[in-house]
Amino acid sequence: MQYRVNQKNGDQLSILGYGCLRYTKKGTAIDQEKAEKEMALAVEKGVNYFDTAYTYGGSEVCLGKFLAKYGYRDRVKIATKLPHYYIKKIDDMERYFAEELERLQTDYIDYYLMHMLNDPATWQRLTGLGIQEWIREKKESGAIKNIGFSFHGGTAKFKELIDAYDWDFCQIQYNYMDEYTQAGIDGLNYAHEKGIPVIIMEPLRGGRLVNQLPEAAKKEFAAADKERTPAEWGLRWIWNHEQVNVILSGMNDVAQVEENCRIASKAQANEMTEADLQVFERVKAEINKSVKVGCTGCGYCMPCPQGVDIPTCFQAYNRSYTDSWFGGMMAYFMCTTLRQDKTIASKCVGCGKCEKHCPQQIHIREELKNVKRRMENPAYKVAKAVADKFYKY
Repeated sequence: MQYRVNQKNGDQLSILGYGCLRYTKKGTAIDQEKAEKEMALAVEKGVNYFDTAYTYGGSEVCLGKFLAKYGYRDRVKIATKLPHYYIKKIDDMERYFAEELERLQTDYIDYYLMHMLNDPATWQRLTGLGIQEWIREKKESGAIKNIGFSFHGGTAKFKELIDAYDWDFCQIQYNYMDEYTQAGIDGLNYAHEKGIPVIIMEPLRGGRLVNQLPEAAKKEFAAADKERTPAEWGLRWIWNHEQVNVILSGMNDVAQVEENCRIASKAQANEMTEADLQVFERVKAEINKSVKVGCTGCGYCMPCPQGVDIPTCFQAYNRSYTDSWFGGMMAYFMCTTLRQDKTIASKCVGCGKCEKHCPQQIHIREELKNVKRRMENPAYKVAKAVADKFYKY
């Protein structure tokens, strides 16, 4: 296993982290015995960063039992998340945090995140409730070692959040298909330049960049001059970025643990040749044959006077064709809707300001209508209504 130094505190973090969302289930519950075997193997191979969350059903309890049973608490860094969307008052923060400590059988959290903190308005609301003072007290007492946030959204909002507080780390979605979407390479570089460690989630888009690749894309990987699986190509592409500290992988099979740890023992930053990078361009070209809008995510169309996150809307819309309809819908809901200041396509009023600056000469107004028709469907409207009531509540 290789390690990269947390530039803020000197922690040696394994470049491969264990994502605790996708444990195997036995019926409706987590298969504790199987999960323990997989996690024990990961720890023995050097993985020392485990990521869970309050809302990952049973995950914190599973991890806590494992660490207590094997005596591994001092060998790993626990990362878990505050469900801030449930918070109405300062006492709620204390209650959820105490419950997480109990579930995890520990008295401190190494890396604590605001879960899906997607816009500055939400952080301002939490600040108004006193969260900054609460964090300060927890850090002074040693109950929280590092504070950060996980993010789904566009680059501009990510940068605003980075600047909104003195964060110790952050977590973003990043992979070779999201180089210019979500926080993207600009967001990754922005955080790194400010000395903020970056944890990567969805490195293979939940396995879709392995299991759901078009056959033509698989052939491009197979024809390369290096014998690697699509998973290894994808992970190495991210580790090629020296700005990345840890990649999270939701491993739920011993073979996955073995394979990912093998790759993590060899992958280096800046190791990829021009020929390697061209492989990805060919793979992306095959995937993008299903793309509907030729948006590169450059952001020249932004900011929208009405608050539409145009690149993110197009990214989710395209993803509903290149990955799956459900995957695109989830991305659209998380990245544009699950926030106080929504950035959805239907906010467009057709002013046309964006089109004057688009280097791709995309008919943005018409395409946003297409996004609205496909993405803001009846199922979406029901989910949005629930979200609206939730935020109002």
